Amino acid sequence: MQYKNFCYLSALFFFCFMITFVPVSLLAGNLDSPADPTDSGSAMHTLVDIYNRLNNNTTSDKRAGGFTEPSAGPASTGHTLDQIYDLALPTKVEKTGQTTQYRPHDDGALGKGVAWPDPRFTDNGDGTVTDNLTGLVWLKNANCGGTKDWDGAVDYAAALKDDDCGLSDGSAEGDWRLPNVKELQSLIDFSQYDPALPSGHPFSGVQANYYWSSTTKSNNPSFAWHVSLYNGNVHYGNKTNNYCVWPVRGGQ
Repeated sequence: MQYKNFCYLSALFFFCFMITFVPVSLLAGNLDSPADPTDSGSAMHTLVDIYNRLNNNTTSDKRAGGFTEPSAGPASTGHTLDQIYDLALPTKVEKTGQTTQYRPHDDGALGKGVAWPDPRFTDNGDGTVTDNLTGLVWLKNANCGGTKDWDGAVDYAAALKDDDCGLSDGSAEGDWRLPNVKELQSLIDFSQYDPALPSGHPFSGVQANYYWSSTTKSNNPSFAWHVSLYNGNVHYGNKTNNYCVWPVRGGQ
């Protein structure tokens, strides 16, 4: 009995010693931040930034470095974590661009979908244009490849590289590709025609013609989907037909 009491007291003494004399940091690991609060590496987006990015695709810069102790507690962001969680769950469908109302409850009246960023496109000055809605990078010259059959279009896009078609982006063969039908259709502004692109777009050489996608028609592999840049029509054609080529890179 005395031996058991001795063991119990010894264990209790050791525990008290560890709590009293051993620094908590040794038990918890390295508590240092990867960057000082005043370092630009500690800059973060606010909750409002994150909400706006998910809700309406409004981009923003991270908070500047140089943290100073606030004189008062933070004000309400106006958004809860539950709201941000709800926004982040599904992938949203973008707006069509149509604003004219032809009857109640139609697309022009409701305007459903993810809002387009402003500006919608960024000319990168290297022969490429970034779509700020999708993050896809498009060849600025939408007519450099001319017209080709489907196999030729796929091969042409895959072989595109720096120094072709005015490119100075450092890209190599294999970086570019033919867009799938959903990526190609994502460019369309259904309030516009000839071309059916958002007004003020920075592209050159856009043709009022069909553009090949890389997507094959499921019930007939001899056909592939294409999108009209005249009016946004999505249709399919025989892969031996000649249509326009518009390479893209990036995406998930």
